[in-house]
Formats: sequence, structure tokens, C-alpha cells
Amino acid sequence: MRIPFDLAETVAAVVDEGTLDAAARRLHVTPSAVSQRIKALEEQLGQVVLVRSKPVRATEAGMAVIRLARQAALLEHDTLAELGADPAADGRTSVPLAVNADSLATWFLEPLTRLSRRHPVVFELHRDDQDFTAGLLESGTVMGAVTSRATPVAGCRVSGLGAMRYEAVATPAFVERWLGGDRRAALETAPVVDFDRRDDLQREWLAAEGIDPALPPRHYVPASNDFATAVRLGLGWALLPTFQSHEPLASGELVRLGGRPVDVALHWQQWNLRSPLLDAIADEIVSEGRRVLRPA
Repeated sequence: MRIPFDLAETVAAVVDEGTLDAAARRLHVTPSAVSQRIKALEEQLGQVVLVRSKPVRATEAGMAVIRLARQAALLEHDTLAELGADPAADGRTSVPLAVNADSLATWFLEPLTRLSRRHPVVFELHRDDQDFTAGLLESGTVMGAVTSRATPVAGCRVSGLGAMRYEAVATPAFVERWLGGDRRAALETAPVVDFDRRDDLQREWLAAEGIDPALPPRHYVPASNDFATAVRLGLGWALLPTFQSHEPLASGELVRLGGRPVDVALHWQQWNLRSPLLDAIADEIVSEGRRVLRPA
């Protein structure tokens, strides 16, 4: 049994776009044609590949088909380049990558900019916590990911990037208002800024200080730059990457709360394919990570 590339490409387009109508516009066919392609593939495989929800999502079988479609598109790009054809003649190759919010806000975009100048690619970035980006590789959603996971995902290879250091900081006014006197009691009541409910950096730091992490009140600010702004405005205290806290600390806008810094080791994982394009992406990202991050 063989899976026709146009059918696999259609499954990927539907999941990327979220609806059959949007996928039809992207593929320049009718919604009816998209539906017929999906039905034909499901009949051929004997398995359902899409859940018709809003947005549409892939089943486990659909994820395998999407991974095939993305790998085939990547190999097609590399083959055209090797043959001397222009891979961009029919549009730039889309490369989906996953990255944690703090890397995206600080160092990750520079290597992508350099890559886009040399290669006919566009990048589709998926932002998630570094503890969860590897799952996007497993599902076939992305080709590469910045992740805290050192063990290779099945079918992938891994390279160390370095460690992102975080320090607990707050404004001088916040410290004066909330953190005077008994430090332990103050930390139990001083407002904390968390990225979201999966953010455990502040909890980890509090536990190391002997504080029950569940006690302090919490603000949730789910965007890296806005998160740092919230701390600089005095909404609460938090751990910021040194990329974001260096200048405010130097100017006195922020002060350190003490305690041990938290180092988060980051890794680059990508599909284990022999692809000049994917290798070029890895080389650029890994080189930049090792240049700007701390040794793990």
C-alpha cells in the first residue's frame, strides 16, 4: 500500500488551517475536493485520520500521515536544490518549529533571520513551554524544537544548546512594600507573576527558599515580553532570564531578591533526516544557542 503525496499533503493542510474550507483555499481546490481526498485516504488506510472538530485535529494515524507529508515536502525541497532548480519557484518551503517563549523573545529570531536570507524558506513557529515542545515533534506538528528534553524523541536527534539562567527580581518599590521584615512571612504573601499555570520556575525557587509554593497570590501573564514588563512595573516578583533582567538591574530599575538562580538546560531536537535544509537550520540555531547561552 502506498500513500499518495497529495492526500497526505491535504491532511497536513487541513490540520494547519483548522478547517476544510481554509485548507481548500490554500490548496486551490474546492472544499468538496478536500473532503473527498480525506475520505479516500481514510478508506485506503482503514483508519480515521481527522476528528471533525473546530478546529479540526489529527488522530494518531493522522499525525503519522502529517509527519510523512512534512518530510516529503522537505526532501522535495532538497532534491530541487540539488538538481539546480529553484525550490522557491512555487513558493517558499514552510518549516514549522517549536520554541519556548523566553527563547523566542530573546535569542531565537536572529538565526532564523540569517537563514531566511540564504534559503527560500518561511518559518511557522509554535510557542510552548520548553517541557512540552518535544510533544510537537512526536506528533509531527514541527520538524525541530527547542526543548528541555535531553533524551531524543523517537526518530529525532538532539544537540545541546546551553542553559538559560533565571534570577528572582522585583522593583525596589515592590521590595519595600512587600518584602521587608521577616523574609519567610513576606514571601508567603507577596504577589508572584507566573507565565501560566504550567510555569513552575517561581514554585521551584520558593520551594528552595523553604516556602510553600501554593501560598503566594499569583498573576498570570502568558507572553514573555509582557511578563517582563509586568515585573518591571511592580505587579509582582518573578524569575526573569538574565537576557531580560541585565539592563534593568544595571540601571536600578530592578533588584535581585537573592536565593539561588535557576538554570534551565535547553536542547535542539530535529527529525533524523539527511536534509541539507534541516541541517542548515540546526547548524545556525545550535551555533547561536551555544554562543549566547550559558554552558549547561
